[in-house]
Amino acid sequence: IFFGFLNMFFSLKLNKFKNLRHSFFSRKNGVSKGYYKSLNCGLGSRDNKEDVLKNLELVSKKINCEKKSLITLNQTHSNKVVHFKNKSDVKNKLVGDAIVCEVKNIGISILAADCAPILFYDPKKKIIGCAHAGWKGALRGIIKETVKKFNELNSNNNDLIAVIGPCISKKNYEVKKDFFIEFTNIDKNYENFFERVNDQKYFFDLRGFINNEISNLNIKNVENIDMDTFSDREYFYSYRRSSLNREKDYGRCISVILMT
Repeated sequence: IFFGFLNMFFSLKLNKFKNLRHSFFSRKNGVSKGYYKSLNCGLGSRDNKEDVLKNLELVSKKINCEKKSLITLNQTHSNKVVHFKNKSDVKNKLVGDAIVCEVKNIGISILAADCAPILFYDPKKKIIGCAHAGWKGALRGIIKETVKKFNELNSNNNDLIAVIGPCISKKNYEVKKDFFIEFTNIDKNYENFFERVNDQKYFFDLRGFINNEISNLNIKNVENIDMDTFSDREYFYSYRRSSLNREKDYGRCISVILMT
């Protein structure tokens, strides 16, 4: 269960903590135009850079942090985790697909357009994290690596909360046979996350796969913001929808978590 407010979506589990601010932002209430309408936060897109920077400023105001303290990554679908232990470690646009952060008043964030943003929090150790999990990153172990970094900081998985944000749903995620083979070659049990359409096509359950990865790490405290980025055009950007519509590019939604 989750709730939305002003086109921002919140986790009920994370909302209980007074020292946390977070949101899975929708695409609404920004200044971008055209394909990117309106809160496109992806500097990697071909959108007008000034508009994207203005959108990021709007996000930092909403989440109540300084503009320079809203941190995004240069995401590459890897399993690389960035760690901010103290203020001097904090840099914007580092290459990686997850952040684990022990520093207060730093808004760490993930950009996505069908991939799943995941927010983490350990209330005992006061550590936050965020991860970008598309099929590549999830298969390469981005979730495992993020949790491993928490564990290196003496965080116990029993204390860890994981919230999986909006992403593409199974019914809209059609993939080819080679994609299916890539997964099942790694683990036969991954077959469970596919539904066969015909000899060459399958539907893939990204959210199911991510939940399974989290469950395998013995994290019990899990919440899903169960919204479909592909079909919910009004609220979300979708790489796949834009491709099918032959649009030249697509925007990215941002998800942010911050400790005070």
